Amino acid sequence: MTDIIHLNHEPEESLISRMRSEFHAGLVASGTLSVSDEGVASISDKGNNLSKYVGAAIAKALSVRTEGERAAGQTLGSSFEVATTEFVKRTFPHFTMLRPGNWTVQKIGNNRRSAIAEFEPYQHLEALAEAIKRDPALLAVLGNAYAIGPDIVVSRQPESDQFINGSGSLVDDRTALKTAIRSRNQKRPILHAVISCKWTLRSDRAQNARSEALNLIRNRKGRLPHIMVVTAEPTPSRLSSIALGTGDIDCVYHIALPELQDAMKEHGNDDNVDSLNTMIEGRRLKDISDLPLDLAI
Repeated sequence: MTDIIHLNHEPEESLISRMRSEFHAGLVASGTLSVSDEGVASISDKGNNLSKYVGAAIAKALSVRTEGERAAGQTLGSSFEVATTEFVKRTFPHFTMLRPGNWTVQKIGNNRRSAIAEFEPYQHLEALAEAIKRDPALLAVLGNAYAIGPDIVVSRQPESDQFINGSGSLVDDRTALKTAIRSRNQKRPILHAVISCKWTLRSDRAQNARSEALNLIRNRKGRLPHIMVVTAEPTPSRLSSIALGTGDIDCVYHIALPELQDAMKEHGNDDNVDSLNTMIEGRRLKDISDLPLDLAI
């Protein structure tokens, strides 16, 4: 009688899990996530013991083995934006079964303060920017609420009537002549999401993210895009400065939330752990792996 051999096959690793690992590996390889000779991770505030211990634990969990001097904050921020952009590019387009469309993910950065005017529903800001160029005195009246330079944007192209009518006659030349989704009505890409990247959080960075979110809310002439923040900040008190509260930001996404939770249990006190759990259970703090699927909502 032939023996029956049962093979235990490990389940195939999902795309999201694989891309999450590659995202972390890229942060390490680029030197964005590093550990100094003194054992301080590049996500940590060396003047804060909790930040140092938790940051070092996260770095260890993500296999940071090299030591070196921490790069300048501006360099870290730019490389973090690049890594996050690539992560979204390599994940979100795979979920078109959940959110069909012709999608574009692009890094913009704060060097283009009027970039938001390139998209629907913010194209009216282009005329406002031109008016201020002609009459700089307007700036004193309007302030800088119109100048929005997002780190990363996700947009979709409007669709042709041929595509919309692919399964039947749904639109014609007589009605639905203002909707932005029809390319016959307007040609600009439609802004779907704005992603703000904050490698770490200090009070000014948290405030900048909130100010940008409020400007997006106040200046739109149409549907509000997703407004998301991605960070590597290790301390609950600083995370809560941007994660708690509702109305402006959809959610905050941490680059390594399970690793942060483990590190906090090891190095934080009960208040630290409770604060972190409050943000998670209150759906204000999620892992980076949740972001691509949330974009499909």
